Amino acid sequence: MEKINGFKAYDIRGKVPGELNEDLAYKIGRAYSKLIGAKNIVVGHDVRKSSVQLSESLIKGILDSGVNVINIGLCGTEMIYFATPFLSADGGIMITASHNPPEYNGMKFVKKGSVPVGYDSGLNEVEKMILKNEFDPVSVKKGSLTHKDLMQDFINNLRKFYSKEKIKPLKVVVNGGNGCVGPALDAIEKDLPIKMVKVFTEPDSSFPNGVPNPLLPGNRQSTIDAVLENKADLGVAWDGDYDRCFFFDEKGNFIEGYYIVGLLAKSILRTHPGENIVHDPRLVWNTVEVVKNSGGVPVESKSGHAFIKEKMREVNAVYGGEMSAHHYFRENSYSDSGMIPFLLVLQLISEENKPLSGLVEEMVKNYPCSGEINTTIENPAEKIKELDSKYEGKKERLDGLSVEFPDWRFNVRMSNTEPILRLNVESRKDEKLMQEKTDELLGIIRSK
Repeated sequence: MEKINGFKAYDIRGKVPGELNEDLAYKIGRAYSKLIGAKNIVVGHDVRKSSVQLSESLIKGILDSGVNVINIGLCGTEMIYFATPFLSADGGIMITASHNPPEYNGMKFVKKGSVPVGYDSGLNEVEKMILKNEFDPVSVKKGSLTHKDLMQDFINNLRKFYSKEKIKPLKVVVNGGNGCVGPALDAIEKDLPIKMVKVFTEPDSSFPNGVPNPLLPGNRQSTIDAVLENKADLGVAWDGDYDRCFFFDEKGNFIEGYYIVGLLAKSILRTHPGENIVHDPRLVWNTVEVVKNSGGVPVESKSGHAFIKEKMREVNAVYGGEMSAHHYFRENSYSDSGMIPFLLVLQLISEENKPLSGLVEEMVKNYPCSGEINTTIENPAEKIKELDSKYEGKKERLDGLSVEFPDWRFNVRMSNTEPILRLNVESRKDEKLMQEKTDELLGIIRSK
């Protein structure tokens, strides 16, 4: 079957205008309206140069389908996840390419209740409609367009996740990477007793300080420098559409997302004892131990937001966490948030009366990990078969290949969109072993 470049497993993403342009955006608006049988759709966009034009064309397509649009303007992806149920809308579309370079853009989709729509759950049908030009006739009665500023409602909603009375007057570096998070930080600042040291919080479509992706080691230095210069208690940096946040301790050390999953699980289980906690299979030992010790039930799910959200709904989990810094909350329509983890960690540091380094120290020592290491290779599937034949431990194939030994384990999986293998290795209290095994596995992965 013919394909449209840019239609991915979880969203639409591509270069503008080659793969995503105003004509395609209009058709997506027509097709998505028909797919979900909508009366009202919420639309928002990120800071990219092409976002406003794509938004206008998408909105025109929706309005021409006789469907009403509530345009919430410049926002983060989690504001769409919040707005769709808050406004009782039938769907929501966020125009964003998250942490991709400036020449990219994309769209993320949800239906009623902020249930995600990916390629296998509807975007394939949107693609078919566009390829076959199967739209309903342009409606005689156009939909209505409303502009709505939801920032204060969004901030008010966040209050149910934390108690500002429990947060101490910490000094916190907040790095927006010139993405969309600045206005949300400005809005929540007056609610918090903390002192914010703001770095690159002005939204700027040219990304003058690099693409807002703190997972790239080169993009972390500005946060590290600001933490050390200001003698801050911690640093927090967000990606472009702020559905992920990344933490740095008071010494300027980047904290792997894996350990933040453990921290948040521990924090949430204090107020939700005995509940299910969903986690991904890439790095697991620390999460399983923390969840069990905190009286919760760990539940493993395939990586990726669609799978995590589906599993959380299935087992009614209160929280789900991925080592890639996606954190999901039942009370947030099972959606991921980059603001809620920020607030929960502030509260946890205050309540425990320990610096962030002290909160994660034992976890890092008990379960040293490699972090995710990506390698571009010609045939990832063949390489996984080779690793499968070479390693004889306890195996699991929920997501790629996981192999477990008494004192170390690894997971290797393919990217959904690129010829990339993603490797994660962890050990029990043995950093040297973890490093040796990481080097050993990379040697095999990168050999011709």
